[in-house]
Amino acid sequence: MHHDQATAETKSSYLLSLVWWPLLYFGALVGAEFAFASNAPIMWFNAVYAALLGAIFLLERATPHRAEWLEHDGELLNDIGHTLLTKGVAQLAVAATSIVPMAVATVTRTDDHVSQLWPTQWPLIAQVVLALVIAEFGLYWSHRIAHENLFFWRFHALHHSVIRLWVVNTGRFHVVDSLIKMVLSQVPLYLLDAPLQVFLWVGAVTAITGLLTHCNVETRTALFDPVFATPKLHRWHHSKTLKEGNSNYCENVMIWDHVFGTYLNPDKASPDRLGISGRVAPDFVGQILQPFSRKGARQILGQRVESPEESGKSADEKANAPAVGRISEA
Repeated sequence: MHHDQATAETKSSYLLSLVWWPLLYFGALVGAEFAFASNAPIMWFNAVYAALLGAIFLLERATPHRAEWLEHDGELLNDIGHTLLTKGVAQLAVAATSIVPMAVATVTRTDDHVSQLWPTQWPLIAQVVLALVIAEFGLYWSHRIAHENLFFWRFHALHHSVIRLWVVNTGRFHVVDSLIKMVLSQVPLYLLDAPLQVFLWVGAVTAITGLLTHCNVETRTALFDPVFATPKLHRWHHSKTLKEGNSNYCENVMIWDHVFGTYLNPDKASPDRLGISGRVAPDFVGQILQPFSRKGARQILGQRVESPEESGKSADEKANAPAVGRISEA
């Protein structure tokens, strides 16, 4: 009897894991459609966003992908602080994530804008798909450069410094990192005269996808992995192993990872270790300021940090000194 019950529960869990991602993703998009048809699109989208966040938060406790990721890591306040700072202080708490581009578009774009470049005669869904592909190109390269260039990595490493993924660290980005990504993804759409509604949808898809890629919910998304940025793909992007982490740079649709050969989708559900070889400051203000100092940058990169006594030593003396202050990669 107990065996049959356990088997039934296993089958039920498996079926639910197939349903959660498309249900939450497409359900939130339907909610966005109603929000954008209202007289207060951003306010109602915030409500949709908050509902999605709450649903994910509950599912993470009911059906977690990794139970150990439910344990506190001491970064909750820092995660919320970075979310609020990088995504708009004027928004309420974590529900602010990715809304700033939508707010900017609302202020700067009008529906009577006459476009000579943008295919306004296309159906809206086709325009949104085109805009996502264009914006994704900027997101892809800003993201990839942030991994391959040490100067930009010092800002992006904050996002990768977590050792667990869950819905609240979705917005854990350094403000400089976020601004670079926003500019490279949004400016091409402005130059092409994309209308307000398209900007709203790009912001909505990015916000919804961001919550889901970081969720600690057991999902099986094999049918969607080749096209969409799913939780499984993004977990591999957070791997501490370099050859695994330098992959899956796209944030909404995976087109440019396929084009440039950085798509990674192993059979295994997630990597064994997340994080970086260096370390970030333990407090919120310290995390903001750390990349701007030479010492802080070396800490982030996992490089040797000189003590005041060592700063006046010769090159030979430094080379023979013990590795005090070196950041372990273990």
